Amino acid sequence: MHSEVKKIFIADDDPDILDILSIMLETQGYTVIKSDKANNIFEYSKGELPDLILLDIWMAGLDGREICEKLKRNELTKDIPVIFISANSSIEEITKEYNANGFISKPFEMSYLLDIIHDNLLAC
Repeated sequence: MHSEVKKIFIADDDPDILDILSIMLETQGYTVIKSDKANNIFEYSKGELPDLILLDIWMAGLDGREICEKLKRNELTKDIPVIFISANSSIEEITKEYNANGFISKPFEMSYLLDIIHDNLLAC
């Protein structure tokens, strides 16, 4: 990992998923911002933006697909990798349709999640 600490924004409406992912990523040296409302990502200014976004597809209010679409259209956030996390059986098609950078199917192995995050952060 680079000397600069990478920030990861996690949006999921399941508090247990948020806690587990936060703990696991923090132990790997990442700074984690977690929210049960994906729309909170738009409250950050340029200097505060995360390096990567983990986004649940099914959430109350605006769901992950709508958030991803807004992120990819926004000049400030369009280049931030967005990784969908979902148990949706159509996750691969949804990822392509909404121009996300990747997906992780629930349930998932932590080592696989870390590999996907690492690969996307290297690609930035």
